Amino acid sequence: MRSRFEKRLEPYHARMFAYAVALSRDRDRAQDIFQECIARALAAHEVPENEPAFRGWLFAILRNIWIDQSRSGRRRAELEQEFVADLVPEPVSLESVLVDAFSVRQAYARLSIEHREILALVDISGFSYEEAAAMIAIPRGTVMSRVSRARQALAANLREGNVVELGPQRGSRK
Repeated sequence: MRSRFEKRLEPYHARMFAYAVALSRDRDRAQDIFQECIARALAAHEVPENEPAFRGWLFAILRNIWIDQSRSGRRRAELEQEFVADLVPEPVSLESVLVDAFSVRQAYARLSIEHREILALVDISGFSYEEAAAMIAIPRGTVMSRVSRARQALAANLREGNVVELGPQRGSRK
């Protein structure tokens, strides 16, 4: 029978794994990070009671594990080369998709680690600016400016990759 604490962790599994994938850019490594995070959370002696603090605590553990592994791992340049080399575009018809996922992945991979991290928290995992600020221990205004700069850098990378940004949809207001 699962413990009350394990049941409390379960709703966060998908978002935590997505965040780990976004940080590590490797599903196998993300799985290791995710499992280590769950193990550390289960072993913790003190756990935040309220849900926003609990969620932030979980994601901070996950981020710290990723940082520790990154510091002890191979050089960043080697990781980026490996990631780009492993990317293989999936065959899809142009009519069936709006944006080429391969181009987006490449554009995201070319972002600085600071930009990838903040986009992973805010845009991929859906945390508010306040929650992201608490998780990485920086002011809310810094989160806002990093998100803005990261989105601009991603858009620039997409333009350089010959991906056309979509304009407003018909009937939408600008």
